Amino acid sequence: MTRNVSVLLLCGALLAATTPCLAAGPEDEAAIRATALDYLEGWYTGDAARMERALHPDLAKRIVRVDPEGHRDRVDSMSALTLVQYTRKGYGKRVPADERQADITILDVFGNAATVKAVARDWVDYLHIGKVNGEWKIINVLWETKPKPEETEKKTEN
Repeated sequence: MTRNVSVLLLCGALLAATTPCLAAGPEDEAAIRATALDYLEGWYTGDAARMERALHPDLAKRIVRVDPEGHRDRVDSMSALTLVQYTRKGYGKRVPADERQADITILDVFGNAATVKAVARDWVDYLHIGKVNGEWKIINVLWETKPKPEETEKKTEN
């Protein structure tokens, strides 16, 4: 019996030594939220440095474009460099300050991986954020545009 307990304790100690922390502490949650806000607020303010700080250089941002004619849908991609350039050009600054939305929901964190829902005025992003060299960076984004108000009105009229 004593031998079995010793083996279990030894196995537990070895597992603890080799397993990363799985639950995010308050510091990681704050850093994940800050990364997502750098992304959204950097976009709205045209702050390319803030956007770049949020992104991993290997970012893949993708959207599924649905063909309204029923042909083949396609997946469009954007790189970190392109997103930083669009930010620098100030495309996000076109959104009036009182219409800017930056709602962040941390959906899950496991070790060095987090999934975050980021809701902006015109789109919803699902962010995969990874802790790389001690910093949380956005590595993947799958996004969808929100329907325009006139599109929503047309659907309710039918």
